[in-house]
Amino acid sequence: MPLTDLAIRRAKPDSKTYTMSDGNGLSLQIEPNGSKGWRFRYRFEGKPKLLSLGTYPKVSLSDARKKRDEAQELLTTGVNPSEARKEKKLAQQDKLANTFEVVAREWYQRRYDLWAESYRTEMIATFEKDVFPYIGHRPIDSITPMELMGVLTRLEDRGATEKMRKVRQRCGEVWKYAIATGRATTNPAPDLASVMKPHKKEHYAHLDEHELPDFLSALQSYTGNILVKLAVKLLILTGTRPGELRKAEWAEFDFERLVWEIPEWKMKMGRPHAVPLSKQALAVLNELKPMTKGGLYVFPGRIQKTKPLSDMALNVLMRRIGYGGRATGHGFRHTLSTILHEKGFNSAWIELQLAHVDKNTIRGTYNHALYLEDRREMMQWYADHIDELAGVTKAKSLPGNNLEDLLVRRSHTRRS
Repeated sequence: MPLTDLAIRRAKPDSKTYTMSDGNGLSLQIEPNGSKGWRFRYRFEGKPKLLSLGTYPKVSLSDARKKRDEAQELLTTGVNPSEARKEKKLAQQDKLANTFEVVAREWYQRRYDLWAESYRTEMIATFEKDVFPYIGHRPIDSITPMELMGVLTRLEDRGATEKMRKVRQRCGEVWKYAIATGRATTNPAPDLASVMKPHKKEHYAHLDEHELPDFLSALQSYTGNILVKLAVKLLILTGTRPGELRKAEWAEFDFERLVWEIPEWKMKMGRPHAVPLSKQALAVLNELKPMTKGGLYVFPGRIQKTKPLSDMALNVLMRRIGYGGRATGHGFRHTLSTILHEKGFNSAWIELQLAHVDKNTIRGTYNHALYLEDRREMMQWYADHIDELAGVTKAKSLPGNNLEDLLVRRSHTRRS
């Protein structure tokens, strides 16, 4: 006889477990402690099986019958309901274990050593602030293009179109990794490139060649923090990125070979970089030695000597000498590139000096060694030129180190 809710509520526990049958394999098992659990008994491949369907009253009589009917439907198709439940549970666990945040952090750790410290720090901070709070908890294979678009739109609405572009690209890399590891089948990021507002690229404020004499005069007259002043001078003479300069360590400088070897973990693209030192750059370093040689950093922080110079220090100096918004630390790289290209220097030398990655890794490694001496002569010419613009008497150049000789070398390099 089928059960009723009234009969179930009136059922009292006994000293031993007993069951009340509802029919078609469904029964209610009543324990001595008073708990009441639904059970479905069936046979599969000739063997008796038992499937738990939950407890009463959390699972009502009608719900228990529905679950029984679903199990019987599986049996008619040759599927074991118990095994089907296990597979469904494992699939759910896989989804929870493969959320976007889990996969993104796994991808990040696998590529961690390939990026400069500043780049990877900025990257994970962006994920944690602008991505994980919105889709981090979602299984990566369930996230729709509209959900990702919602993440990107928040950045677009803030006017952060460049950050939005980077977030889309980085999310796309995470999905590529998920596909390669069998945890996703599609990548929604690339198709959104044509949907979102394009970023209008803005170059760092920089000076043209004719503006350098007045700037160099203002810099020379500056009576503030001498370390920051010397940092700007060295930045101009080396063409390095401000972050690379600020974090420079004395151990990176080889004063016998006259080269600054920046390790890969400090570089934007995770490749070591050799910077030849001109006479003028060497003079700046010799001036710094009595001030900071006893510590780790060439340019230590003003308050905490165990940390590098602040990332705002250089631009603050620009503002104080009247060049706020007109010159930036990064801008001197543009100025160097423009002058050297206009003077006819080999583009390969210039690009390597600026640590712009060669698309062909093997060729890039070869050129790194091949062009070091060429770049040394080029940067010595540039340092002499900066002195001329500043009104400093030109230092006597090494034989073959004048512009005409270097341009002849450039033409030979092209022909070879």
